[in-house]
Amino acid sequence: MQRIVLYSLMMDYSDLTTLVIAFGLGLLVGLQRQRHEDEMAGVRTFTLIAILGVLSGFLSRDFENPYLLPLMGISLTALLVVANIIKLRKLSDADIGQTTEVAALLMFAIGAYLVMGNQVIGVIVGGLLAILLYGKDHLHDFIENLKDKDLAAIMTFAGISLIILPILPNKTYGPMEVLNPYNIWLMVVLIVGISVVGYFIYKYLGKKTGIISNGILGGLISSTATTVSYARKTADVKNINKISAFIITTASAIALVRVIIEVSVVVPEKLTQLILPLAIEFCIMAIICTVLFYLINKDNTDDEMPEPENPAQFKSALIFGLLYGLILLAVAFTKKEFGNEALYAVAIISGLTDVDAITLSLSQLMKGDSLATTTGWRLILLATLSNLLFKGIMAAVLGSKGLAKWIGISFGLSIVFGLFIIWLWPNSWHF
Repeated sequence: MQRIVLYSLMMDYSDLTTLVIAFGLGLLVGLQRQRHEDEMAGVRTFTLIAILGVLSGFLSRDFENPYLLPLMGISLTALLVVANIIKLRKLSDADIGQTTEVAALLMFAIGAYLVMGNQVIGVIVGGLLAILLYGKDHLHDFIENLKDKDLAAIMTFAGISLIILPILPNKTYGPMEVLNPYNIWLMVVLIVGISVVGYFIYKYLGKKTGIISNGILGGLISSTATTVSYARKTADVKNINKISAFIITTASAIALVRVIIEVSVVVPEKLTQLILPLAIEFCIMAIICTVLFYLINKDNTDDEMPEPENPAQFKSALIFGLLYGLILLAVAFTKKEFGNEALYAVAIISGLTDVDAITLSLSQLMKGDSLATTTGWRLILLATLSNLLFKGIMAAVLGSKGLAKWIGISFGLSIVFGLFIIWLWPNSWHF
């Protein structure tokens, strides 16, 4: 009796945990297949396959025999082949798809990997498998609705991220030792990726998404393009000045969230020192958007978002990469020759054209401790305000007088409050 108690105390429960995880993943994937009315395998079969994978891993590990695991995998494959042959002979209209068979083999591999590899990765792959199987119909509908430019966006982004990025050298070149081709292109992937996500959210939701969603999606895709589109609409359609002002202001507020995302990706360790003043400025713009929303004449709502352009054009990505490299050089040169104070002029000029590039450049400096965070967030916010001014001018030039009035009020308040934050914010105020 004492030996049994001692053994229980010394027992390693990690194997039991692994078995429970495999059991749960098998149930999850099998539940989807059962609901799909698959004749090959359901909830019980997938659960047994997952457990088989785990036990195969245990046997290979405990007996130190590397051949047991692949032998069990081959045996499972043979069993699936025989089952398919029998199904084809018995059923004249049998489904010849291979989704269930591949899922079964993957489930076996996941069970084995939970033992032999990283359990977190195994759980993630199992969860993704269940989601992928469940979303089959939605995925097919999405693919069928893709246009040529949508496919071009996917392929271009794949080329930018999966082909060009890996082959670039991860070394610094040129003057100031700040031009790293790999890091520069990684920032291109980040910016294009954010725009592509916003674009396909738009594609999924459709054109009639409501004015709030239009502003949010416009900020994710391109707040500048949204400003131009809605400014032009006010010149052609009457009584949409407040609506257009609301959508443009909302897109610009979301563009600030985009800036926060970029900073958090490049310098996550310093986000607590940077996020509070930027978040306060966002809250101010959100309040302005709320006021505009309640001033809108809802009877005259024209809430169809203009069709956005392809956000993953290679030419645009290349131009952004070159612009980002030039701003890196400009920031490094200005800091070296004239000090941090001169960076304010660089931030203003750079923000007029592209706030993403200057944000990423300053974030790289803060990451290397070449720029204090108290100065860095001020420069980023100043570039954002400069960009607001530029978009406000475009709205006034391209749009109606009514739009110019409302944008002047919303952007004017945002810029004034932002300048007060830059000027008066105590350096000790952060998380």
